[in-house]
Amino acid sequence: MPRPVLAESSIHPAIRERIATHEQDIVKEVQAAVASNAVVVVGMGINPMPKRARKALDAAGVAYQYLEYGSYLNTWRKRNALKLWTGWPTFPMVFVKGTLVGGATDVEKLIASGELKTLLA
Repeated sequence: MPRPVLAESSIHPAIRERIATHEQDIVKEVQAAVASNAVVVVGMGINPMPKRARKALDAAGVAYQYLEYGSYLNTWRKRNALKLWTGWPTFPMVFVKGTLVGGATDVEKLIASGELKTLLA
């Protein structure tokens, strides 16, 4: 699934380091959580969709790690680094065994179809 990403050769050398390290603390924190937990939900306050994903996982009896980063009006720059890293445009971001499976609606579909149990087996 190729998606367009600007080639490094099209980025001026003077700004490459800035791009490579921009808000990487949040990305590294999520990567560490994804590496050490079977299911990770990355969300933000006020947004009802992370709560919906967590509610669905709770109802299915699936344990998960939840990471919350700010709300609509704050921490958006940090959250933007996660969007750039994953290519996923919204929150929550749900990871299952290291794979981004989508958001709340996507995890609900995986639960309903039984595929989530298969992924976790």
